[in-house]
Amino acid sequence: MNLNLKRIASLPDAMLGILLFDGRPHFTTLELPWKNNEHNVSCIPAGNYDIQRIRSPKFGETFEVVSVPGRSGILFHCGNSATDSTGCILLGMQFSFLPGRPEILYSKNAHDWTMRYLFGTDRATLKIE
Repeated sequence: MNLNLKRIASLPDAMLGILLFDGRPHFTTLELPWKNNEHNVSCIPAGNYDIQRIRSPKFGETFEVVSVPGRSGILFHCGNSATDSTGCILLGMQFSFLPGRPEILYSKNAHDWTMRYLFGTDRATLKIE
């Protein structure tokens, strides 16, 4: 299974993208804006990464992006805005722009669907561009 996160908008307060599974778009993504890969305030650099299934004490079963230079604990999880992340990748079904900030909607649905779609997959490749 190959996942590709195509970042489509770099905004002052968020990085927006589309997550593709085997070349097909499935979900919207929201990350923190790019701030030189600084811990807790930046999205991670573009590149190729492995992801692995884990059980997070806070978010339950999910995937972690591993081997990120200078970073750890980068998860896919539910959330709607950049305030819900400390550097992780939030999954959604749709973009929304509330006054003053971009958001993604239906995050829990997107995360649940991702876990079902990747059922039986413990490791995969993620390309971020």
